[in-house]
Amino acid sequence: MAFARPRFDIADIVRAHRAGLEARQFLSRGQKRVLTAISRCRTAALGGHLEVCTGCGREHPVYNSCRNRHCPKCQAAAQQKWIDARTERILNVPHFHLVLTLPSELKPLARRHPEVVYNALFRTTSELLLELGRTRLKAILGLTLVLHTWTRDLRFHPHVHVLATAGGLSLDGKRFVHSRKDYLFPVEVMGRLLRGKMLETLRALHRKGAFPELGKRAFGRLMASLAAHRCWVVYAKAPFRRSRHVLSYLGRHPVHPEGRQR
Repeated sequence: MAFARPRFDIADIVRAHRAGLEARQFLSRGQKRVLTAISRCRTAALGGHLEVCTGCGREHPVYNSCRNRHCPKCQAAAQQKWIDARTERILNVPHFHLVLTLPSELKPLARRHPEVVYNALFRTTSELLLELGRTRLKAILGLTLVLHTWTRDLRFHPHVHVLATAGGLSLDGKRFVHSRKDYLFPVEVMGRLLRGKMLETLRALHRKGAFPELGKRAFGRLMASLAAHRCWVVYAKAPFRRSRHVLSYLGRHPVHPEGRQR
């Protein structure tokens, strides 16, 4: 059965409404580059080539893609490739879906130093989950971590999605230790560990000069504000019967280079 193409695609929307968006909303240089790439994708603006049928001689122009990782036209194949690769590696056991979010106070720092802050978030997330697995289950969890930096309505909202096995390999490597079916670890425990480990990591980075724009007093105020939260936001959903469903959800977003599996 043939499916009709949609009347509009994202490039049409960008071309029609970009001016109105920029009149109401400040856009960074990077965001403007993304919109420009999407609006020009597979149009004459990027050039192209001519495909010719050797049988009938029919000619068909094919325009070049923008290859921007945020472009839905260019990401379809890459997204499916990522999903297929993760599906091949993921264990055939139930998985919990966890979401660990940076507090709003850290958003300016994440914008200014994205690689440093996101790497710290990845490292602390994997450390706290592996630590809880070892201490509470006496097992080594399997983890898939994916970074998302935007919400569906394009608000800046850095958070890490985690697919965590509902149990793990015993510390002696001889058997699989199952977790409870209804939850993995208490979310408040995960939130407090995320706060403590992330603050410790940020302090170590600051001592090494990672955030030169923040003097000792300014950095101290930021740390005090972050420490005031009793625990940071962690969301946990009961295991999926098929983990491919959540992989497909994660794969629909542009995959950050730091997306990783352990």
